[in-house]
Amino acid sequence: MIDLSNSLLRLLTTPDAYGPSVFGWLITGSFGILAIVYAFLKWQRRTSLNWIKAAAKAKKKVWKRLNVPLSHHSWTEEFAYDVQPCTCSVCLTSLVSPQTLGAKATPQNPVHRCSVCGVAAHFHCSKFAAKDCKCVAQAGFGHVQHQWSERWIDMDDNHEMSAFCFYCDEPCGVPLLDAPTWHCLWCQRLIHVKCHAKMSEESGDVCDLGALRRLILSPICVKEVDEEITRSRMLSSITGDIIASSVCGEIRRRRHRNKHGSVRSVNGKLQNTSPANTALQYVLNGLASLKQSSNQNKDPILKRGGRVLSGKDTQNGWQKKGRSVPYGQVKKYTLVDLPQDARPLLVFINTKSGAQYGPSLRRRLNMLLNPVQVFELSSSQGPEAGLNFFSNVQYFRVLVCGGDGTVAWVLDAIERHNFESPPPVAVLPLGTGNDLSRVLQWGRGFSTVNGQGGLSTLLADINIAAVTMLDRWEVNIQEERSDSDRCKVQSKFMMNYLGIGCDAKVAYEFHTMREEKPEKFYSQFVNKLRYAKEGAKDIMDRTCADLPWQVWLEVDGRDIQIPKDAEGLIVLNIGSYMGGVDLWQNDYEHDDDFNLQCMHDKMLEVVCISGAWHLGKLQVGLSQARRVAQGKVIRIHASSAFPVQIDGEPFIQQPGCLEITHHGQVFMLRRASEEPRGHPAAIMTEVLVDAECRGVINAAQKKLLLQQMALQLS
Repeated sequence: MIDLSNSLLRLLTTPDAYGPSVFGWLITGSFGILAIVYAFLKWQRRTSLNWIKAAAKAKKKVWKRLNVPLSHHSWTEEFAYDVQPCTCSVCLTSLVSPQTLGAKATPQNPVHRCSVCGVAAHFHCSKFAAKDCKCVAQAGFGHVQHQWSERWIDMDDNHEMSAFCFYCDEPCGVPLLDAPTWHCLWCQRLIHVKCHAKMSEESGDVCDLGALRRLILSPICVKEVDEEITRSRMLSSITGDIIASSVCGEIRRRRHRNKHGSVRSVNGKLQNTSPANTALQYVLNGLASLKQSSNQNKDPILKRGGRVLSGKDTQNGWQKKGRSVPYGQVKKYTLVDLPQDARPLLVFINTKSGAQYGPSLRRRLNMLLNPVQVFELSSSQGPEAGLNFFSNVQYFRVLVCGGDGTVAWVLDAIERHNFESPPPVAVLPLGTGNDLSRVLQWGRGFSTVNGQGGLSTLLADINIAAVTMLDRWEVNIQEERSDSDRCKVQSKFMMNYLGIGCDAKVAYEFHTMREEKPEKFYSQFVNKLRYAKEGAKDIMDRTCADLPWQVWLEVDGRDIQIPKDAEGLIVLNIGSYMGGVDLWQNDYEHDDDFNLQCMHDKMLEVVCISGAWHLGKLQVGLSQARRVAQGKVIRIHASSAFPVQIDGEPFIQQPGCLEITHHGQVFMLRRASEEPRGHPAAIMTEVLVDAECRGVINAAQKKLLLQQMALQLS
């Protein structure tokens, strides 16, 4: 390579050679290649656009004949959009102007994106969009029909296996080489436009909801609740009761008077003032004002940057006509005629977890599932809304999209709901550490989910996941008070670990910074860097070096000596800490007589660490934690204030006592494809669930059998 460079340099610098002309030809050839590449990309773009236009025109021709229940789009405004889709679904032109090709959209070029089906449109085109979004409530229909649409977004995670026509099994979905293609918004199958007529004649366009049919809440089991009719019926009943009560009471009191009521003069005219008419007039006036108020509040809304715009807002051409309402805001639904063997998935998404993937993740889940089974968690809406919606479902599963704190939030709500057969919970990791997700084999982060086949593969694995048990522990926090004050006890729940000392201090500083400046914590990698930065500060400070003299440990009634070099104590329930560190290390040989760690053996493990530097070496596998104790009841006494964290939620513990006792066990879903005995466990779980549905066993017997199975397979 060096010799070639020297030869080329001599050729270009020789005055009587062909150096300058060769250099000119190289420059000309480079520009020619760039021009060819640009022309090819432009031709490819034009071909793809014509391919989509052909599919759209073909759909319009058979639109009336399909007779599929449809719904308006639920538009949300975005200032930056993904690579898909890049074509407006209304005018069929590019969403990206030539000046911004290859770059993200600027705030001057907003787009509207449907939160249900994922299509996009120009800001000024969305009000002319056709009513062709999937209808989530189809109660009263005999079966679900295919809802064919243009393939605006590629939702296939395995292109080699899924890019085949549903009817002819020939490759499809390639704009440059194939005929126009439709895809079903429910089952995600592809079909050639030319094959649709033949398939429709043979099968009648009946959709079985595809490979995820057991997880999808069928739209024919969802009914939209008309609040207008419900309110009018209620008010009509109230009106009748008021009138009847008023008339009867007045008749009883004035039976000796004229039954037509008294007559008085108003402005020279005789007026009938019977109590019935008075009550009726009062109620009618109330109904009129209520109707007027209801009509004023009927203006559709649009999410924009986290706030809500009314339909009256005409900024940028936004008008009231033809607007749609985002789900969960105005429309209400109920479940009807759900089959006994239905196993739908209830999804909770915490949009604030970790790198804040929530909004885009919700849109993708809306496209794969029924949007009414996807709930967003916030300060104003907890898990109770989704659990109440699924309260009449005998058996369902729960997917929590968030960090370990979100999982604990949902588990608390499930316990309060007091289900006879509590639903098992799977985890889609969106947090920073995601320790529980690692133990249950669901991955260490959202990026690994995409690397393992994407959301479709994850949902398929949930469908065949094995049920296991997880211990939950109650932490009673008691602060020392003067003799005149009563001791105040506060209770929290723990499922992963509890730390006191240097590790909790690092977590507390990280948590405080994230609360003050949340915009800086936009990715899991950046979050870990900031976490490491706080750990480096504590290496120099060593604020918890006096822990062995200020804290003492009691396990099952026995005092345990804390090593003199310890700067932190960690109580473990699972085999993952601080983003995947195995502190107890079951796979290694130890010179003590402690038992193996298990997340459902009703036992806790205690280890100690000697500072933030030791914590960093544990993270990279260069050291081991010191195993201190193992027991069922843990008490930690502190004579001074220390930072404490419970499942990653830090706080400052004042002088007092922490007592950890077993609270109970919850059902969790463990990924079966990652374990050799996972598939038999999943099959056994399904057998037990079917037996409960058929009445062969009850919920208590099923729970006991699942517990024993989890113990034997662990």
